[in-house]
Amino acid sequence: MTRYYTDEHDWIEVDGDTATVGITDFAQDQLGDIVFVELPAEGATLTKGKECAVVESVKAASDILAPLSGTVTAANSALEEDPALANSAAESDGWFFKMTIADAGELESLMDEAAYRALVDAQ
Repeated sequence: MTRYYTDEHDWIEVDGDTATVGITDFAQDQLGDIVFVELPAEGATLTKGKECAVVESVKAASDILAPLSGTVTAANSALEEDPALANSAAESDGWFFKMTIADAGELESLMDEAAYRALVDAQ
């Protein structure tokens, strides 16, 4: 599996034509205590760069933009039941949704871990 990152502080773990998407530890730290998430429905068609989920914290509400185009195959029901999971396990059990990738060429616009760490260090 290969992990990619966006400049919106999302991570995308790719296995074949399936991607698991979540927010990074940096993102959850900036948001503070997460109290609510709204995830896309299974079967929803996502367009790269368009709103696909919402996360609310004690500080703010933020839209999550689709990092890739494709179709949602699963939403993390554990996260909906316990939004704080996005704080305690942002880059593992706190994943947001899984999707089938429509255009693998879109992966080229994403960052690898080294590029993402450089972005975070610059902020």
